[in-house]
Order: sequence, then structure tokens, then C-alpha cells
Amino acid sequence: MAVEDFQASIETNKDLESVKSVDSQQNKHNIGGVLSTPAVRVLAKQYGIDINGVLGTGKDGRVVKDDILKYAAEKGIIEDTSASSSSDSEHALGGHESYAHASAGGRQNYKDKTVSLRGFQRKMVQSMSIAARVPHFHYVEDINCDALVELKESFKCNNSDPNVKYTFLPVLIKSLSVALGKFPWVNSCFNEDSLEVVLKGSHNIGVAMATPYGLVVPNIKNVQSLSIMEITKELSRLQQLASENKLTPGDISGGTITLSNIGAIGGKYGSPLLNLPEVSIIVIGRIQKVPQFSDDGNIYPASIMTVNIGADHRVLDGATVARFCSEWKKLIENPELLMLHLR
Repeated sequence: MAVEDFQASIETNKDLESVKSVDSQQNKHNIGGVLSTPAVRVLAKQYGIDINGVLGTGKDGRVVKDDILKYAAEKGIIEDTSASSSSDSEHALGGHESYAHASAGGRQNYKDKTVSLRGFQRKMVQSMSIAARVPHFHYVEDINCDALVELKESFKCNNSDPNVKYTFLPVLIKSLSVALGKFPWVNSCFNEDSLEVVLKGSHNIGVAMATPYGLVVPNIKNVQSLSIMEITKELSRLQQLASENKLTPGDISGGTITLSNIGAIGGKYGSPLLNLPEVSIIVIGRIQKVPQFSDDGNIYPASIMTVNIGADHRVLDGATVARFCSEWKKLIENPELLMLHLR
């Protein structure tokens, strides 16, 4: 008899422990008297509902989202449970379902579009694919443009022609031509088939232009024989024709070196690919006012422009490009030196 009582006592203790275990598991989720998830409690709080008064239809009497919505509809808190289910409730549940629904709706509204590249864009695909196979190197330099800024302001104050809009670019183009006169290899073209370099006599400086029809590079012919005013007018003519897609083959052929003025858009640095068969291309960034140190350690403001020269390493070496850039920099920082080269 004692053994039977002992065994009965063991079974009773096991039953009590089982009940305690179930109660413990329920208590983990039964905060406030009912079973529910934190997200459902947030939903109930959103509608001002006491969750303890909601009849749960989930497992073990758990209150689920639909129970909250049904209760809210019965009390007149909401009018359409389906609409609420797809908007407010999903927002309360952390936005995951709402995000999924929004994504599904977005896929219906946004469609892929296939565009055939034509004209300048198709030409760019061909030329850049070939240029990417050429071994490039890049040389970067900062140039002080304080004198250039003053020159621009002086020109604006003394310009009597309303049709002429002065920018920094014409002086940069003219000074570039002067520097090329001392470094003709930078103004050359490379014939890969015959392994010959043609040192070009004319400075036909191309200017990359972004148009609604694609990237195009018309060039200003014989810059070495043009004044800054003539360069300004020719640049304006080419820009107008490019915007209207009316450039002629003569406008875009025969270039010897290319300038890409990303500074006009807002960038300060670019890493260009060559416009073959030319052996060099220059990207000029926007002019920025930045602090500089003088030789005695004082800080002063300066208008700085970053230039990046991309070069064909099959033809040009780093030392040649560095010397050429130093000569061009000297002319930009001291534009009065251009007077020595006027004819």
C-alpha cells in the first residue's frame, strides 16, 4: 500500500509539473490576461480597444488580427474591415505586409522599356568599347583660377555684345592650344595598324557636349590661329547646333584632342576614356573656393579647378604629360602670359 501511495504521489507531482510548464509557456505570451502577439496588441491600442474584452478565435483562445478588426467593426470603430486590413492594420504590424502589397502594385504600374540606341549613342557604344581596350594612364592636377575668375568679371563688365556669353572655357581652350605648341606629341593621333604617330599641325580642340540625342564631341578648328573672342563665338555656334541635332560631319570630324567640362554640370573629378585615335583627353571639374596655405603658413581662399588628363600609354609617358600640364597650368594661373603668343 505504501508503494502504491508513493507511485501515486510521483504521478501527481508529474501532472503538477506539466501543468506548471504549460502555464509558464502561456504566461510568456499572456500579458494582460489574453494570448496575443505584440503586433496585435499594438493594433488594438491603435483602435483604442481593451484586448481583454476581445474573444480570441486563435489557438488556445489567442486573439488574432481578425478578432481585433471584427470587434472594431462591431463597435463602429471602423466601417470596412477589408479596407482596414489592407491599410491601417498592416501599418501597425510593422509595414512588412504593406510593403509586399505596395511592391506587387508597383510591379503592375512600372514596365520595362527597350530602347534601340541610334545616332550619337550608337557611335558612343562603338568608340568607347574600342577605347576601353587601350592602356590608359591619368594625371591629376589642381589649378588656381583666381586670375581666370577676375578676367571673366572684367570681360563681363566690358562686353558690349549681348549675344556673346563669356565663360571660362574659351580661355582654357586658348591656353591649351599654346601649351600644345610646346608639346606636339600630346596633340597627335596613333595609327595602330602601321604603328605610326601623326603629330597634328592644327589644334582642332574637341569639346564634349551632352545633348538630348547623346554625347557628341564637335571641335573648334585651328584654335592656334583664333582669338579668345573668336573661340567664344565658335563654341556658342557648336553648342547651339548640338542642342538642335544639326551638327555637320565636318563639325565632329578631325579632332586632335578633347576637353570634357564636367564642371558645367557640377562634378569636380572624372576619369575619361580616350576619343580615339587621339592620344589624350582632359576632364576639367568645377571651380571651387577652397582654403589654401601660403608659403608663410597663412590660410587664404583660392578658386581651385581639378583637371584629369587621360593619355594613351602606348604613345605618351608620364613625364611628358606632367610637363605639358605644368605649362598649361602656368598659362591658366597667369593668363597675361597669353599676350606673348598673340599675333
